[in-house]
Amino acid sequence: MKVKILYLASLREQLGKSGEDVEISPATSTVAGLRTLLMARGGSWQMALAQGKALRVAVNQEMAQPTTPVKPGDEIAFFPPVTGG
Repeated sequence: MKVKILYLASLREQLGKSGEDVEISPATSTVAGLRTLLMARGGSWQMALAQGKALRVAVNQEMAQPTTPVKPGDEIAFFPPVTGG
């Protein structure tokens, strides 16, 4: 199944891209599974998306949890938490 992934703010700079279309297997059925799949690329992917990093995720522009399902055609955005002042 194909999903669209967006990398926002500092993730865009760390990964060198703002987004991509990715073909994933049906076994990658959650946000956590997708994050693990992307981290398996190694290098800057491993560091930018590491499990200890505070990241927010939205699926189809709605805030998501690690257990949120990922379906064909979904748009998944990864971004750092925003702080205000």
